[in-house]
Amino acid sequence: MLNILSFLYAALFALSGVMAARLLFPKDRLVKQLLFGLTLGLVMLLWLPVLPSFIFGFTLASQVIALVIAVGVGVLCAVFGKDRAVTGSFKWKTERPLLLTCVPLVLIGVILMCNHYITNASDGSLHVGQCTYGDLCMHLGFITSISVQKTFPPMYSILPDTALGYPFLCDSVSSTFYTLGSTLRFATILPAVYAHIVTVLGVYLLFEDWFKRDSAAVLGTWLFFVGGGFGFAYFFDNAKTFAGLDSGNAWSNWLKETMNIYATVPDGSPLDMGKLLMEGWYKTPTNFVDNGLRWVNSIADMIIPQRATLFGWALLFPALQLLRRAVFEKETRFFIYLGVLAGAMPLVHTHSFFALGLMSAFLLVALLIGQASKKLTKDERKEGRRRLLYFLLFGAIAVALAAPQLFGFTFRQSSAGGFIKYHFNWCNESDSWLWFYIKNLGFIFLLMVPAFLCAKKETKLFYGGTLLIWALCEFVVFQPNTYDNNKLLFVWFALTCGIVADFLIGIWDRLHALPVNAGKKEKQAKLPLGRRIAYALTFAALIFSMLLSGVMTLAREYVSGDHLGFEEHKLKYKENGYQVVSADLVGLTDWMRDNVEPDATVLTATNHNNAVAMLTGRNIVCGAPTFLFYHGVNYGERYNDVRRMYEDPSGCFRELAEKYGVDYVLISGWERSSYSVDAAFFSTLTPVYREGGTVLYKVD
Repeated sequence: MLNILSFLYAALFALSGVMAARLLFPKDRLVKQLLFGLTLGLVMLLWLPVLPSFIFGFTLASQVIALVIAVGVGVLCAVFGKDRAVTGSFKWKTERPLLLTCVPLVLIGVILMCNHYITNASDGSLHVGQCTYGDLCMHLGFITSISVQKTFPPMYSILPDTALGYPFLCDSVSSTFYTLGSTLRFATILPAVYAHIVTVLGVYLLFEDWFKRDSAAVLGTWLFFVGGGFGFAYFFDNAKTFAGLDSGNAWSNWLKETMNIYATVPDGSPLDMGKLLMEGWYKTPTNFVDNGLRWVNSIADMIIPQRATLFGWALLFPALQLLRRAVFEKETRFFIYLGVLAGAMPLVHTHSFFALGLMSAFLLVALLIGQASKKLTKDERKEGRRRLLYFLLFGAIAVALAAPQLFGFTFRQSSAGGFIKYHFNWCNESDSWLWFYIKNLGFIFLLMVPAFLCAKKETKLFYGGTLLIWALCEFVVFQPNTYDNNKLLFVWFALTCGIVADFLIGIWDRLHALPVNAGKKEKQAKLPLGRRIAYALTFAALIFSMLLSGVMTLAREYVSGDHLGFEEHKLKYKENGYQVVSADLVGLTDWMRDNVEPDATVLTATNHNNAVAMLTGRNIVCGAPTFLFYHGVNYGERYNDVRRMYEDPSGCFRELAEKYGVDYVLISGWERSSYSVDAAFFSTLTPVYREGGTVLYKVD
């Protein structure tokens, strides 16, 4: 019932956004109004619960205030925009390409979210998929702690007394639904599905608006979400990849020796490449570090596990459409909307804000150079000045809204060091620069140059900003983890998929065009059957090769979680996901939610899948270094003190427990395997929960 309430809450925000879009974009067709409306609704859903929380804390009252404001905005926009929209009804025939593209891609994302975000196993444990075994644990901790502790601005529950500088709106949006009473799983999935719908729709309509043809939008969207490079070649063993059969033929030997992948399994038998793909830990055609495959799949490795990226893209791609229309179609009022949308980004996804800023700066300079180098009429100069003023207004609005976020949160944390440094060649450690990109991006990379050279001038200018992003990312690292530059690089990749798709569709159209001087009968004739078959087969093979690595990766990701699959010709539900929390710890956290103070601090191991942090929202003394190091926070002393408290409690526990405000001590399988726990000392404390080998002690 409370899950339904959460759904209705989100639906009201979406509806209010659509009403606002009908007022602000009255001449756009209905599907574009829907995109901008869902985007505006998402901005309100991300921000409105947060603003009153600075005064009232992240309480139920703040969520109600946010809803009242959103509904009020929707009602006012519905009243004032009643007679403005002139777009008519949704036309199924016109929108068929959009539906055939966006619906399957949305479903792929939704299915993966449903079998990757903490599924309940029959033994009482919680399972996840391959790509969510890592980062999801951190996000769940943020979601629960913001809701449970209600402190705002939020603090790290995995490093108490440290302000959360990470762009946390991607998680606080789920905290809203958790506060409303929905399950943690539903609170995690609901806004992610919303953002995924907006992202897919945003990419498609950006390409459609940019290239003015459905076919380019269809192909470009599929390339961005599924496209990949030549990584599939590492997995083909006489066409038996998915068959689970052994083979010792020459092709298999060449793969094993030349490409230096695993030649045998531990018992010395030939490697089963199909098993490696479908069961190996990050051994996919788009993510196989041992072979230099680092260009991951957009859905499997960016959208599903990286919530900040997902919500950032949901705002970025509609913003890019507004930017293009404001600059090249002279719809200057869009600069104002763009400023507000850009200003909302930093605490959602700083990389998306930065990417939009770089592209905007590039276009501004290009416009200034263009105006200075041309002889313009008086009216053209006047129009140029007007557009420049609106461009600057966009920048002023964006900076005014973004500055408090950047200086209050982002820069404060990044000032710790390691965020900006020189580093050439991104994360390539095994190949030459050129071969790395050819191997990872395949024909998408090979066709990039001819696509750019053949593009129209405006297309080159709009794409040029992403080339600036790519160049910067090849020489500068913008966060402690070099690999995370891909959060910027994927903006370049998205627009590269667009120009390559437009280039290929242009070639297809030219190949099928009849001579201009053909006679009447010749104009009515079709191309010879042989030529049509040859063209179709060539293009099918090309597009197949561009999508195959992504399809294989998505197939692997699906089976990595609990899923429906065929076994002995029967459809069965298979619980073969990765166990992220054991049944005994699930039982502990269920008890803790009802019996442990929301602001309590628990001494636990520092494992990344920490059940207390993930599922209860309570503080732990120190969380996983894999999270904290890449956030640029100082965790070293706490990390070492956790070990000291477990292994030498008689010498330091009381002192350190008081220093860190420890209220409870957990001893479970994780603590015993991580430390030489002095069980005799802790047995002198008061046990408040005991189930099997899991014991929670209260510090008196």
